[in-house]
Amino acid sequence: MSKERLYRTEAIVLKRSDVGEADRLLTVYTPGWGKLRLLAKGVRKIASRKAGHVELFLHTEFQVAQGHTWDIVTQAETLHAFRALREDLWRTGYASYCAELLDRFAEEEEENRALFDLALAALERLDQESDLALVVRYFELHLLALAGYQPELFHCPVCRSPLQPVVNYWAPAEGGALCPRDGEARAGAEPLSLNALKVLRFLQTRDWETCRRLSLSKGLHAELEVTVQRTIVYVLERNLKSVAFLHTLRRQLAALGNGYPGAAKAA
Repeated sequence: MSKERLYRTEAIVLKRSDVGEADRLLTVYTPGWGKLRLLAKGVRKIASRKAGHVELFLHTEFQVAQGHTWDIVTQAETLHAFRALREDLWRTGYASYCAELLDRFAEEEEENRALFDLALAALERLDQESDLALVVRYFELHLLALAGYQPELFHCPVCRSPLQPVVNYWAPAEGGALCPRDGEARAGAEPLSLNALKVLRFLQTRDWETCRRLSLSKGLHAELEVTVQRTIVYVLERNLKSVAFLHTLRRQLAALGNGYPGAAKAA
């Protein structure tokens, strides 16, 4: 989609950095142009009218003017504030993770309306749902699919035989779950429980309204998290900063004997 000299777009604010004395450079994700970098001039001034509309995780409508280096935000209006994402540490951590994940997978100015819709829905769910880990696993699997890295969960990628209801193996380098014969001696392959495979299949093939009814144990949540994140790290060839924050928060709450409803399952 081509851009006019002055254009409007809705967008999700993924990250921001300070530029000069009063400006901010925003990384946003839009339905029509994918990932964009926009300069919000003067938003760090106390009197700025745009300041409250360019916060992290906001769903905002922008009016933008094309510029030489970065396009310039001329107007901004919040569509959805998602206040809980900034008022609760667990929700903040998971929202940061989803935003960083989208930023890493998304290409500059490459339209992907389905990916925008998925990300917006994930923020809405993180703002409202109790099982935050389940929200994130659903987002991860569907993001991988939209980005062209959908894990194979029904047939062994090596021998193409249907996976049987037994302990199989997870091998990111091979693209998903391997049968026992191909997985047992393969470097980098780890056992994948039958329950984990069932839940991964369910999340991959059902809509959210069906998936949100799942109630998973802490141990199963932990296995799913490690399994999917191994694939993400393999594809991106890097660890994500927000994952380290979530692990630190989890350790601190565990030391205090405290936890967060829903996220407690996700440890």
